[in-house]
Amino acid sequence: MRMNSRPLDGSVFLVTGGAGFIGSSLVDALMSRGAEVHVLDNLSTGSLKNLEQWSTHPSLKFIRGDLLDQAEANRAVQSCETVFHLAANPEVRLSSVAPDIHFRQNVVATYNLLEAIRRSGRPELLAFTSSSTVYGDAAKIPTPEDYAPLEPISIYGASKLASEALISAYAHTYGFKALIYRLANIIGPRSRHGVICDFVRKLKENPRELEILGDGTQAKSYLYIDDCVEAILFSMQKTGGPFDVFNLGSEDWVDVNTIAKIVVHEMGLEDAALRFTGGVDGGRGWKGDVKYMLLAIDKLKSLGWKPRFNSAEAVKVTAKAVLEGSD
Repeated sequence: MRMNSRPLDGSVFLVTGGAGFIGSSLVDALMSRGAEVHVLDNLSTGSLKNLEQWSTHPSLKFIRGDLLDQAEANRAVQSCETVFHLAANPEVRLSSVAPDIHFRQNVVATYNLLEAIRRSGRPELLAFTSSSTVYGDAAKIPTPEDYAPLEPISIYGASKLASEALISAYAHTYGFKALIYRLANIIGPRSRHGVICDFVRKLKENPRELEILGDGTQAKSYLYIDDCVEAILFSMQKTGGPFDVFNLGSEDWVDVNTIAKIVVHEMGLEDAALRFTGGVDGGRGWKGDVKYMLLAIDKLKSLGWKPRFNSAEAVKVTAKAVLEGSD
């Protein structure tokens, strides 16, 4: 992983959701740079296996807990200078069938964390991983951070936008710094959900045919996990204002049909038939699925960062890694 070389030894970080896909990769980067890291995770979607290389390291403290418990949230922030808030339910498709899950696990959990920060007065910085879904079906593509109006079309997107608003209000009212990262589709070896994992699973079950939700023309930006973590740590050392928002993605996009062909090729199943379901609402994979997403990343690039992989390259590297990990 290419990281900014500035050491973080002596700093104490809290990573909520730190046993998950993105969270554990962030923990790896922080630990490798000499930081003390506290991880708060209820292990509902995360795994201790993601942290096993640090399991006996004195600088890692794992707390099995839930931000829905205010007392646990209060204890978790006590000794930390910086909080990375990644804990959330990441399943966008749940939006249409179980909206209460996204409200509780994304909005209420964020509120409880903010209350803990307010009460302790301890953390100086909160960095939050939001989502490109806050833009909804943006009329401007690539979509910049100042695009408006923000009209999410899924409960998941709404929960992320609500969390952003709460964080902004708390940061301005109670005097701590906050950074918001609106993420494109982040992919990599530890990912356990999303289109690549779905395709691999389906093809293992039926090597002759791949069912593809939607019409296959859905096109989105995909960013490799190492690029994502690098951008987060790079930008937090480059910005000085009390509140800022960054888009975080690649400079291009790739459609679902192309992703399917990449996965089929990596699995050596070129004879597999691609069967498109047709989808809903004009070819979307599911209700609330943003069909086209490409984020403008000029703001982050102006600070000196750019992704190493484009979307198709990130998909190919991730497909290889997922296949290696599923053997």
